[in-house]
Amino acid sequence: MSVHDLRRLLRALPVFPASMPGFDTAGAPDDPDELFVEWLEAAIAAGVPAPHAMTLSTVDDGRPAARVLILKNLTGGEWQFATGSTSPKGRQLAAHPHAALTFFWPTIGRQIRIRGAVRPADRADSARDFLGRPPGSRAEALIGRQSQVLADPAELDAALAEAYAKVEDDPDLVAPHWTLYGVRAEQVEFWQGDPERRHTRLRYSRAGDAWSKQTLWP
Repeated sequence: MSVHDLRRLLRALPVFPASMPGFDTAGAPDDPDELFVEWLEAAIAAGVPAPHAMTLSTVDDGRPAARVLILKNLTGGEWQFATGSTSPKGRQLAAHPHAALTFFWPTIGRQIRIRGAVRPADRADSARDFLGRPPGSRAEALIGRQSQVLADPAELDAALAEAYAKVEDDPDLVAPHWTLYGVRAEQVEFWQGDPERRHTRLRYSRAGDAWSKQTLWP
């Protein structure tokens, strides 16, 4: 396929679904956490695939880095996810403890963006998160070599077998580097698409322990 054909193919792809829900910003709650739960429940009811999947964006020496993770919880105003502190994203968060989260639900034309400071949870909460993972996920995390160069797939097989054995021998074993992180949102934006490009955007901005709301131009 030529570059010209690719451009034509991309421009022909639909952007929005045939129908999308409305968004009455006047009726939005004062707390963005409440609105997120409402939108999440609506996404689940609409059959949105993996609605708890989100893009985590961090900073690496001034350069952005992004990947998709799963939201673990939204509690006390903190959006939680987990990863190893020795992973690239863990090291980036240690050096620059701020992040952005993005949820995108294309089948209903909705997007949610969160920005804020990041802090690690205490060891007890991180351990509970780790032990709540399936055995395979715990075994993979115990290896602790995420994003390192893999010279031979056989090395992965051997490392996984060893880690599985550790999980079976000690079901309470917790990877020491496993960390539950919380993003304390400073801004949360809810975006509802519109086929006529009259998109609705509502931004919450934190002011101490309270929130202010502003509607934005599309």
